[in-house]
Amino acid sequence: MRMIALGAIRLYQMTLSPDHGPLRFLHPNGFCRFHPTCSSYAFEAVERFGTGKGLWLAMKRLLRCHPWSPGGIDEVPK
Repeated sequence: MRMIALGAIRLYQMTLSPDHGPLRFLHPNGFCRFHPTCSSYAFEAVERFGTGKGLWLAMKRLLRCHPWSPGGIDEVPK
């Protein structure tokens, strides 16, 4: 399951992601308000904690990403 989740995240990054995909030139300063980007955060979380906890952490991160969020540095927990 872990490899499937990581593959899906990489596929998203290569095709649809405004920060990693083919249209990244439209946002030269980046699109995501957080560092690392949400998809990079998800990839690292799944890599570090496995599919279940990693996707849970990624979902919590995505819920924090909204216009009223200050953004900033938000690393994957150790």
